[in-house]
Amino acid sequence: MASALRRLKWEKFRFLNNLSKRKSSCKQNHTRTICQRKTNQYVCHSQLVLCRTFHWSPVCHELVQFKLADIGEGIREVQLKEWFVKVGDHVSQFDSICEVQSDKATVTITSRYKGIISKLYYDVDDIALVSTPLVDIETDADSPGTTQSGSSSSSSEVSSSSDDEHSMQRIRGRKVLATPAVRRLAMENKIKLSDVEATGKDGRILKDDILKYIEDPSVGKQAKASAPLATPPAVTVEPSKPTPVVSTTPIQPRITLPVGKDHTEKIKGMRKAMVKTMTEANNIPTFGYDDEFDMSALVDLRSKVKAITDEKGVKFSYMPIIMKAVSMALTEFPMLNASVDKTCENITYKAVHNIGIAMDTQDGLIVPNVKNVQSLSIFELATELNRLQSLGLAGKLGTSDLSGGTFSLSNIGAIGGTYARPVILPPEVSIGALGKIQTLPRYDNHGNVVKKHIMCVSWSADHRVIEGAYMARFSNLLKSFLENPGLIMLYLR
Repeated sequence: MASALRRLKWEKFRFLNNLSKRKSSCKQNHTRTICQRKTNQYVCHSQLVLCRTFHWSPVCHELVQFKLADIGEGIREVQLKEWFVKVGDHVSQFDSICEVQSDKATVTITSRYKGIISKLYYDVDDIALVSTPLVDIETDADSPGTTQSGSSSSSSEVSSSSDDEHSMQRIRGRKVLATPAVRRLAMENKIKLSDVEATGKDGRILKDDILKYIEDPSVGKQAKASAPLATPPAVTVEPSKPTPVVSTTPIQPRITLPVGKDHTEKIKGMRKAMVKTMTEANNIPTFGYDDEFDMSALVDLRSKVKAITDEKGVKFSYMPIIMKAVSMALTEFPMLNASVDKTCENITYKAVHNIGIAMDTQDGLIVPNVKNVQSLSIFELATELNRLQSLGLAGKLGTSDLSGGTFSLSNIGAIGGTYARPVILPPEVSIGALGKIQTLPRYDNHGNVVKKHIMCVSWSADHRVIEGAYMARFSNLLKSFLENPGLIMLYLR
């Protein structure tokens, strides 16, 4: 021991002697900063000598950016609701850092590292993006997930294997689906997510799956592959009754793989126009009115005249008769055949009845209209509808066919619907939806159950200018025309 002290004193003497000689040999034009820099170099050398003598080394700290990880469900941004730490606080692994809220859930973010918080990147109520830094942490030397500068990549992988097991586990080449809360529960109980049987949608691991695995690890995937199936012990219900034996057969986990790939395409053409129109329609305060029409008499009328129209090559449906009846009813209720400006300060009553018919095409929803319905016969209406239908299916409708409408009808019954909630086509103020004609039992005037052909009708109107009673009276008049087709002939002009 005495020999070691004498050696240390001798080395210190040599160091100070050399330092004194170098300072005295510095030229006058050298600045004090340069001499100080040299002095600092020799001080570091002194520390190096001490290190060699007493085997001491300084502790290294690493500054790590803790980033907001992907929390699943397709969430790309969250709102920071609360910080649980501040600059200068010391945190350990799994300590709560902050609480964030998405449009689907509130999640508590926990630390992966042990160290001191040196920077917060967001304030409360700020929007944080996934994969961007939340905080800077000056990690301790023994903090999990950190590596020294001289360590190899293999040792780095070993030090962070605990985190990787729970954050990037994969089953047959794909990432395990689980929420952060489920991952933390698995991590706290030292459970590999790949060993747990997933019962959620698309192979998602739920909290109940983790709890079930904790109670009985044999139900896990890996346990089932390596361990023989065990029969649960007999369960005794009552001492006086036979003991029932309940056997459970493990269910083979079903892993669903995605079929195909997502793709994005630009909205264009008719669908782009539909986006603009429906966005405007969303600003209209709308009310609905529904009713049932007895179409039995109209069904008989159509069956009698259909043979004549077929000979002329014209497809004859109920729509030409309904359109003519609607035009006659609009004559008595002209406010439904009007339009309003964007600020709803002026209303324009239309002199013509240009009734639009909604059509479902490959390019999207289009609403061509028949011009001057009030002046056309029922047969002429059938001919015009045939023309619009052919052009619509071919995608050759012109601008004149698609513009200038004053009232619209949607024949949802052609697909099979009954009631609907049609959306008004601006600048119009009303629209109707016609359901399919169904054969249903109804009571007649004498209380007898008879077979009736019933059609459900749904109306939507702009409540800024149309009252519910006004729409109800219009619907009742149209109902009288269609339930008694003879009235159409009586009032036809």
